[in-house]
Amino acid sequence: MARTAAALPVGVRLTDHISLGVLTASFPLEIVQSVLARTERASQRERELPAHVMVYYAIALALYADVSTREILRCLLEGARWLGDAAVDEEPASRSGISRARTRLGARPLEALYRETVLPVAVQGTPGAWYRGWRVMSLDGSILDVSDTQANARAFGRPGSSRGVNATGAFPQLRLVGLLENGTHVIVGAELGPYGTSENELAGAVLPRLTGEMLCLADRGFLGFDLWRAASITGAALVWRAAASFGLPVLERFSDGSYRSELRWNYFCKSADRSPIPVRVVEYTLLGVPKAKASYRLVTNILEPERAPAEELAALYHERWEIETAFDEFKTHLRGSGRVLRSKTPQLVRQEAWGFLLAHFAIRALMHEAALGALPRARDPDSLSFTHTLRVARRTLPHVAAISPSGPGADEPGTRAHPPGDKSRSRELQPRTRRTSRRQAEDE
Repeated sequence: MARTAAALPVGVRLTDHISLGVLTASFPLEIVQSVLARTERASQRERELPAHVMVYYAIALALYADVSTREILRCLLEGARWLGDAAVDEEPASRSGISRARTRLGARPLEALYRETVLPVAVQGTPGAWYRGWRVMSLDGSILDVSDTQANARAFGRPGSSRGVNATGAFPQLRLVGLLENGTHVIVGAELGPYGTSENELAGAVLPRLTGEMLCLADRGFLGFDLWRAASITGAALVWRAAASFGLPVLERFSDGSYRSELRWNYFCKSADRSPIPVRVVEYTLLGVPKAKASYRLVTNILEPERAPAEELAALYHERWEIETAFDEFKTHLRGSGRVLRSKTPQLVRQEAWGFLLAHFAIRALMHEAALGALPRARDPDSLSFTHTLRVARRTLPHVAAISPSGPGADEPGTRAHPPGDKSRSRELQPRTRRTSRRQAEDE
């Protein structure tokens, strides 16, 4: 497992401080304060670490997953003081102080902030985001390794292991099911649960995020009578893969090769309404593709072939792999390969996971904005590098937001704004180099 760095690299530049601008652009302070009030987590008195600072800190933990908790806070407070926030102290709190502040905050404000702010961002001019007027979405699940503590093991559980009947995996795991906007890789709906919770159960809570303008792609593990009915109620178009053993009777053949069928309830269904659900089935093969299945079947609630021809749906379904790429961005590039969530308690694990989802959204929203602004015409956001954008976000300081409207370098009372070229300010923001023990780095 990769170690956590105790400090940022020696010789770090001014622009290597965490950018509050990246965070506040997606999560404005007034929305953060509103969420804190609704979840009853707003600071009731002046504290060393106010609640609104800790919300941004929880997101910053995801942006700097490879840096120690205290170093992240130090950089975040530098940015807050640069923006004139008088509610922050000169020196970062101790590790125990950070832990207490995170515990006071809990996971609910981060989850509420995610529910309120993380929405589809593609517009009509976004390349690759649409199919025949539908916003293309994908549904799938993944797992996250969390710190190996007794509390986390009890709350989340461990996977089994091939080493023996009673053997378990090395780390407890958190299960995640998300709904992805394919064209922008924004995960607009997510649910978290213990490892033992099935993806289908979590998907049931995600599906209400669908709307009538969306077309949802999903793999064969999600196709079932109950989930399909729940998804259809939203008005969204559905294109889900069916397993080879799934019963789909041929009721009528269409000119494009697809056929009319219906989903029928079985012993496992819990829906009160068990009337058959009309669907259309598309069967196809992948010629010349090594290790491809003999045939594939897609089930859709778009019953008229002229609205979505079979050949187009077969090509569109393979866009579902975009969600695998998004999970890779989330788990490998943002979190870091070989790392687990650093939090030691279940509540803080959930807080950290929501922080990762919020950080991923901030990066992806920035990429979408950059793609639309590309000249001579908008680019597909997929053509931009997530890793490069992450590096830019980590080192960009919001100079414009720090400068008083009255003119470059004009300080308002109570603020600490300086001109971007102020060398004295650059020296002030240079991090102090210090030596820390390996034990501290490993503990964090």
